[in-house]
Amino acid sequence: MAFEKAADLSALTENIPHRVDVAGVPVSLVLVGDEVFAIHDTCSHQDYSLSEGMIWDCAIECSLHGSMFDLRTGAPSSLPATTAVPVFPVQRDGDAVLVDVTAPMNDAPYPDH
Repeated sequence: MAFEKAADLSALTENIPHRVDVAGVPVSLVLVGDEVFAIHDTCSHQDYSLSEGMIWDCAIECSLHGSMFDLRTGAPSSLPATTAVPVFPVQRDGDAVLVDVTAPMNDAPYPDH
């Protein structure tokens, strides 16, 4: 695994998506309670940043067409999206949030819009 620093935990606001680039991959970091989730920042339905959306429980909503994605699995829970989005492992080292974009935790393809 190749964990890289994505952000400082202190830079994240709970339930507000935070877009970062990790090794050239756009990632949306989301702090929910004490957990940080990392999901590919591009909606699988259309080339649009998920970081522009809102958080509902443990899901992120694409603000363009309303598709919802589970932050734990990347699975879509509403149309028009029908394909999952990659989710990545996260580690914390003090205030540093580390993400490994080389090892998605699901089988979702990288969006190729």
